[in-house]
Amino acid sequence: MIAEETLLDELRRPETLDKAFEVLVNTYKERLYWHIRRIVLNHDDSDDVLQNTFIKVYKNINGFKGESQLYSWMYRIATNESLTFLKKKSNKMGISDAELQGRMVSNLQADVYFDGDEIQIKLQEAIARLPEKQKLVFNMKYFQEMKYEEISGILHTSVGGLKASYHLAVKKLEAFLKED
Repeated sequence: MIAEETLLDELRRPETLDKAFEVLVNTYKERLYWHIRRIVLNHDDSDDVLQNTFIKVYKNINGFKGESQLYSWMYRIATNESLTFLKKKSNKMGISDAELQGRMVSNLQADVYFDGDEIQIKLQEAIARLPEKQKLVFNMKYFQEMKYEEISGILHTSVGGLKASYHLAVKKLEAFLKED
């Protein structure tokens, strides 16, 4: 794995940009895909959002100031692209965000790329009911095993606020999963 500083230098030089961008994509595509997939739930939509994320990264790499780690910046872009995609999708369908989340969870069983069982479907249904911030924090902490400091860099929220959001999310998920 190439050092982030070296990669950034190569991304900012026209003669090494394309090769460095290929390294960047190969290094981060799987992690970003799964981050996006946990937000938009559908494989094809995740691929589209991932492509849009890398296009934005490519176009804006010279604007990256280095105030956070490169991956945090890319996760922030991926998160924003995912949320924008969902907002556009719900507006296009003329339904609420909550209704869209419900439909997306219902469609999981038909998704050939989803290999979860009934428990996974139930968990995804519970996660879909969480407020947006709690959902993001839960997914990053639980599924991606990110540290609160990393999540803080991505979501621009204090570590204390993230811990509270995660705690609330876990309590709501436990309550929902005990209902049946």
